[in-house]
Amino acid sequence: MISNPSRHCTVELQALPSRIGQVRRIVSAQLRYWHLDALIDRAALGVTELLTNVHLHAQPDKTCTVELELLLDRLTVSVHDHDPTLPVMEVADRLATGGRGLAPVAAVSESWGARPGGGTGKVVWFTLPALDAAGALPATPIRHPVAEKVPLRFAEVEVDPVVDPIDVRRPAHAPARSAVVG
Repeated sequence: MISNPSRHCTVELQALPSRIGQVRRIVSAQLRYWHLDALIDRAALGVTELLTNVHLHAQPDKTCTVELELLLDRLTVSVHDHDPTLPVMEVADRLATGGRGLAPVAAVSESWGARPGGGTGKVVWFTLPALDAAGALPATPIRHPVAEKVPLRFAEVEVDPVVDPIDVRRPAHAPARSAVVG
């Protein structure tokens, strides 16, 4: 059981790329301090996406406030900026290099939303469950060791005969070589 039923942390910043990484580290350290290590990856991803949206879209400035609030069994992460335009989740093209900011937030969170910010700007937020169904803190994910794969030597190719049957009628081609001189 969480001994302190309410915990709160606030960080004010300019949503610039160098500051976003710093806030991600602050969020991670705060969650470790609260013994919520199992939430670090999802919270860091969510806050990164929300701050990136502020950096890319917020007007008239990039000033914002990140707030972490732990109430009993729920962590709420919110970002308040000065732009009153509420975000809209759009479906990004498969090959697009951007436009997925809210989709990952929705994927990693229990719930998310946006609301006008009480006179100025808006608040975009997401929640993560801080306790499991049994009332215990979620376990830190178990990281299983990955079997080490021996790297292939130059010109060796690993082929699955079911997926990529080898055509024995065709001669094997020589490995590609660089055509750049010097």
